[in-house]
Amino acid sequence: MFTVVVNSQKGGSGKSTLCRILGVHLARQSHNVFLIDLDEQGTLRDWHESRENEEPRRVELGAEGLAAGLPMLQEHGADFVFIDTPPHACEGLGEVFRLADLVLIPVKPTPDDLKAAAVTVRILKSYSVPFLFVINQAVQNTNITAQAIAALSHHGAVCETLIINRVTYPAAFTDGRTPEEIDQKGTAAKETANLWKNIQTYMNANIQVLRSASNG
Repeated sequence: MFTVVVNSQKGGSGKSTLCRILGVHLARQSHNVFLIDLDEQGTLRDWHESRENEEPRRVELGAEGLAAGLPMLQEHGADFVFIDTPPHACEGLGEVFRLADLVLIPVKPTPDDLKAAAVTVRILKSYSVPFLFVINQAVQNTNITAQAIAALSHHGAVCETLIINRVTYPAAFTDGRTPEEIDQKGTAAKETANLWKNIQTYMNANIQVLRSASNG
């Protein structure tokens, strides 16, 4: 089982978006995927409740119950668990990070989001957690997007695939779907598939090395 925590110390960065599109993408590949929403706003929860398709499944677990709950999910055959988190430091967040195999940090290419990303990185580095940046709501071929990628690369690895600001994302989320479920050959669906390939490449190249370093 692989546990992915999605975190940013800023609201509206796209945490729920990543949980939704990646969770659905893997579930459609016949993986056993579970979603957990730790954010009191409940964006991921509300989206899942509006779905007609049960997959990926969602479980009710608080931060205090993760240490006991994740092994139970593994016993039930979970392949992947995606955990949406609050956009601020909260009680138990450190323990959530410790349980993660990887933390994804969605970042919009704005000055405010870049500042928030630096705060998130400081927190994660204090727990020696592997992390990866994902540019979200990007505008293609703009200086501000290129500058954001350059700035983030000083702190850590940045996914090659960008989540472009497309109307297809909010349109699909409205009724509990993702763009991939509406048009599996569409641009947004390809974007999700490429994003997951980037994440897999990073995991294969770095996770074992990072774990060994943190254990040493």
